[in-house]
Amino acid sequence: MNLPRLVVAAPASGHGKTTIATGLMAALSRSGHRVSGHKVGPDYIDPGYHELATGLPGRNLDPHLAGEERLLPLLLHGAAGSDLAVVEGVMGLHDGMLGTDGYASTAHVARVTHSPVVLVVDVSSASRSIAALVHGMVTFDTSVRVAGVILNKVGSTRHADEVVRALEGTGVPVLGIVHRDDGVVAPSRHLGLVPAEERDDAKAALDRLAARVAKAVDLEEVVRIAQSAPPLTGEAWDPVAETAPHTTDVPAQRRVVAVAGGRSFTFRYAETAELLDALGCDVRVFDPLHDETLPEGTSGLYLGGGFPEVHAATISANEPLRHAIADAVAAGVPTVAECAGLLYLCRTLDGAPMVGALPADAAMTPRLTLGYRTAVAPEEHLLAPTGGRVTGHEFHRTHVTPAHPEAGLTVAWTSAHGPAGFASPTLHASYLHTHWAGHPRMAARFAAAVRALPCGVEALAGPVETTRQRPSERRHPATARRGPEVSTSAVDPLRHHGDVEATDGLVDLAVNVHDGPRPAWLDDALRGALDHVGRYPDAREAEAAVAHRHTRPVEEVLATAGAAEAFTLLARARPWQHPVVVHPQFTEPDVALRQAGHTPRHVLLGHDFALEPDAVPDAADIVVVGNPTNPTGVLHPAWALRALVRPGRVVVVDEAFMDAVPGESASLADARLPGVLVLRSLTKLWSIPGVRAGYVLGDADLVADLRAQQPPWSVSAHATAAIVACTSDDARAEAARRASQVAQHRAVLTDGLDALGVRHLPSAAPFVLAEVGTGVHGALRSAGWAVRRADTFPGLDDRWVRLAVRAPDVARRFLAALEVVLQEARP
Repeated sequence: MNLPRLVVAAPASGHGKTTIATGLMAALSRSGHRVSGHKVGPDYIDPGYHELATGLPGRNLDPHLAGEERLLPLLLHGAAGSDLAVVEGVMGLHDGMLGTDGYASTAHVARVTHSPVVLVVDVSSASRSIAALVHGMVTFDTSVRVAGVILNKVGSTRHADEVVRALEGTGVPVLGIVHRDDGVVAPSRHLGLVPAEERDDAKAALDRLAARVAKAVDLEEVVRIAQSAPPLTGEAWDPVAETAPHTTDVPAQRRVVAVAGGRSFTFRYAETAELLDALGCDVRVFDPLHDETLPEGTSGLYLGGGFPEVHAATISANEPLRHAIADAVAAGVPTVAECAGLLYLCRTLDGAPMVGALPADAAMTPRLTLGYRTAVAPEEHLLAPTGGRVTGHEFHRTHVTPAHPEAGLTVAWTSAHGPAGFASPTLHASYLHTHWAGHPRMAARFAAAVRALPCGVEALAGPVETTRQRPSERRHPATARRGPEVSTSAVDPLRHHGDVEATDGLVDLAVNVHDGPRPAWLDDALRGALDHVGRYPDAREAEAAVAHRHTRPVEEVLATAGAAEAFTLLARARPWQHPVVVHPQFTEPDVALRQAGHTPRHVLLGHDFALEPDAVPDAADIVVVGNPTNPTGVLHPAWALRALVRPGRVVVVDEAFMDAVPGESASLADARLPGVLVLRSLTKLWSIPGVRAGYVLGDADLVADLRAQQPPWSVSAHATAAIVACTSDDARAEAARRASQVAQHRAVLTDGLDALGVRHLPSAAPFVLAEVGTGVHGALRSAGWAVRRADTFPGLDDRWVRLAVRAPDVARRFLAALEVVLQEARP
């Protein structure tokens, strides 16, 4: 497709990108072009001005929110029917997510969309130095073509001449010279520009801006640069195609979704309404400032972003609508509230009464919260299954107290910043803004809940109206009626383990236990333990053997009934104030901390599920991390684990699968680091899950604290015998042989997954995490194969499964079955 296009960028924020980009859109539209406006990043205010300038919905292009693979489809979708696309950048040209080398930057989007860049430069404080700045922008990354420069905030003709002469040596043409003109500067407030919808003078200001840009900029040359962009390949984003894999029934009868709008709710991505429309919903906008009732037939509520804090008094005064929304939420009408919507559902906002559907209060603060987020649903709720992983962003100066549920509701999301938001089967309310084009499953889940509502809000509201309560007395949405398509498990998903999957009649790839026979010397030791079962067990011999194995004093060793007991002892050993569990990983540490009365904070592994030590809050006094991690199989380098160590902090490294790693590289078992506890399990590699045998290594005082919590005689005679046998010199030699065999067998599995085009993580463990797709877990089970579902691990969803490494003949039979299942799953 031939789409003339360009990106308007700047060396940094504050150079005037929005003013010039919007002015270009308006000037080009007024000169006869059909222009589509786009914005790099999550910002929702600038697209409002773009829409005013072009007459078309403003669109966002954000790799973090929607995925890099959707940038071109979304650009083509937004530009449909246009003859020219103008993309406004974000921050400086090469500034993206911190620590990612420019991911989600303007340059990143320009590169993916093959778009030339027009650079806007504020020259008010320099002259010849501008040429050096532009030269650096041109040469820093030659894969991004800077095709021209517009000089902004020029002081005088002499000033402009000096800058233009200096730029001649760079080869970059000057496309325009814009002098200072305060008449075209948009007013700002605590979160940036005032939205166009809130400005009565926006249209007049835009007319002045368009005229100014048309006079100051060579529009014909700008169009020629846009036309120099190469043709694009691929299909435009299609909401029907995006939602088709996630829904099976879109009835002909459409259901009404009421969407908050007007001056107080100015933000929602244009694709949100398009997805809902594709899913059989009729989107109706209502204004919380003026409308006293919800749209007729309302079966769902979407309360997006905006500035209710600015309009709090007027919103509060609209008592009939506040009561109507409270009744709808209490009656179980599916409700999504993002940021501004969260504030609206609180009891109060800066003291002004709000809807009162949430047991929380909101207030302005001096602190800005801003940034990208990767979040996980700790429990199933309206928008996500347990472990559902989403990307989003936060942008607010308000704070909600409490920040997450105390009772009745569940936490909506966990991220590196901790738990946040409120959720239930019919409610989602949090600060997290998500782009549903990047997560069409969210739109599908919401629409399914809307369709599951037996009738509109009018029929549900009757009984509530007859017993109207004050907002603080209304029942929470978690206790409201649940629709038939929304369900939660009665069993804590964190207690789901692979042994539940491996039922009789299925080939077991779910349990991570070595599938080879036990060594004869281990069987002999276990049989010999029968001679000692007539007396109470004594684990001291086992602890001495472990101390010898790891060259440690015996005071630094505690024998345990498997690693699971160690987690329970840890949770009870000290009054932890800020426990952190790094996810996705083995979930028993999380369970043990909760059962001991703690609230663990989740920190998600970063890119490719690597450990990012800086993501762990400084306040964390205990941090639990697996190595290699279950279920990802990722082996974290020792330096990353050492970087977690802080005075006053305990770092717990779960090395349950380290003995399956050749050479045990990255192990901290022999390191004797202050504040570090290492947990080992002997049940996996030695095929003895029925013998609960493991141990803890660490500081003597920490080990003593754990020992004080341990019940008497918890380590059985058989476990003691197993620990002694499996830490011997013979065992070390056999473990090395088994680890080498595991690596060889794992290669058969991963090579086969590669041949099938199945994404999987590089694993150092006796298992592989593979992204097979939604529904494949169940289909494999129906075909006779037990694999470990992964959506019960925080940070993963139902697209992933964990596959235990098995002998090559078993692996090849499994791969053949998987190929059939994948072929049948394809449309």
